Amino acid sequence: MSDFESQIRESQTQVEAAQAKTRELTSRIEAARQKMEAGQDISVDIENASLDDVHAHSDQMNANIAELIMGLDDVTAGFQSDFDELRSKTGWESFVGIFAKDRSESMRQERLRTASIDDKLQDLIAKSDTIVGLLEGQLAVLEDQKTKVEGNLGDTLQERETVVSELEAVKAEISGMDPAIITLENKISVETDAAARTALETELAEKNAQYNELVRQEQVKLARSQTLERYIEKGKTWVDSLTNQAATQMVLINKLQTDTKQRVVLYDALTKSLKTAQQQDVAHRINEIGVKTDQEAQTAMAAIGSATNSRMAEMLEKHEDHMVFARDVLEQKAKADERFARRFSAIVEKHDSNTYGG
Repeated sequence: MSDFESQIRESQTQVEAAQAKTRELTSRIEAARQKMEAGQDISVDIENASLDDVHAHSDQMNANIAELIMGLDDVTAGFQSDFDELRSKTGWESFVGIFAKDRSESMRQERLRTASIDDKLQDLIAKSDTIVGLLEGQLAVLEDQKTKVEGNLGDTLQERETVVSELEAVKAEISGMDPAIITLENKISVETDAAARTALETELAEKNAQYNELVRQEQVKLARSQTLERYIEKGKTWVDSLTNQAATQMVLINKLQTDTKQRVVLYDALTKSLKTAQQQDVAHRINEIGVKTDQEAQTAMAAIGSATNSRMAEMLEKHEDHMVFARDVLEQKAKADERFARRFSAIVEKHDSNTYGG
């Protein structure tokens, strides 16, 4: 197994670990919601729902995949040298050409015919697709968990709004009772008739009991509001984290998909360049042969030349469309590279300076 394939396996393991941590944290938040609905204390559940462990796994996973992407870029850059080698003769082919030019050219054409650059490109694209598959799987999990938490969060926000409204109503009722209680207390302090005083004291006791009940309700609703607030705060933080993680996955996916387009364009451009160079070599040889042939052969060469010119004209006309498409892809790649480099600057710097393990 190659180092690159080992890295992909490692990335798969890290993606699975990150997904497990993501689901675990969402489950803890959902469990807290269920306990809260049952009137149980959720302090422990909320405190245990820490994002640190999730972020550690996600950061490690993204760093590993970012290094994989940089590795794919290095392999892509190596394609140019592969094509350069095919475009020119090998040392042995050049040596054979000293004694047998046709044999030398035949050897080169056979080498071109059996060249495995297409296989290398397809392998590179397959590896890109494998990584994209990992990232899209992780993105799907993040979006699914985000939907779950947002659903719970929406219900909790509505519930807290109701609780806060009820709390304010209780506070207003308590404040409204204060003047009545003070008035009764003043009446009792100046009342000399025993029966009247007893009646006032009975009324005051009822008012105090009502007041105490309202205070108890205030405490219960305040505690409920604070509990809901803690849950909302944790939920919002988790949703923000999921959103940021999803954005990171999208940057990586965009970078890989744009790179794949660029690799196809690169292969197509270099292949056409290689074929054009070979056609020019063949045309040059035909021209040399034509000088030594009779008039009939020259006429045939003229027809071949006319057909070749027509074909070359068609190729040149198509070249403009190809270049416009290639330019668009390169512009997309530049933007994708810029977003990638901005988010993964540490990985890019390590790669460029070759300071792995430092």
